[in-house]
Amino acid sequence: MAAQKKLNVTLVKSTIGRLPNHIACVKGLGLRRLHHTVSVIDTPENRGMINKVSYLLKVEEA
Repeated sequence: MAAQKKLNVTLVKSTIGRLPNHIACVKGLGLRRLHHTVSVIDTPENRGMINKVSYLLKVEEA
């Protein structure tokens, strides 16, 4: 079985004053504070959350 692709996602803008759905997406990705980086599996579900709040994130392939 092939290794799963991973993405490093970093929160670079604050969630203060954002829409509740966008805050929920950031929390769903596991991000807690500014400049916090998490590694997530590249799935359609995670891609959808990343696309929704892309203006708050920096994304790199791991």
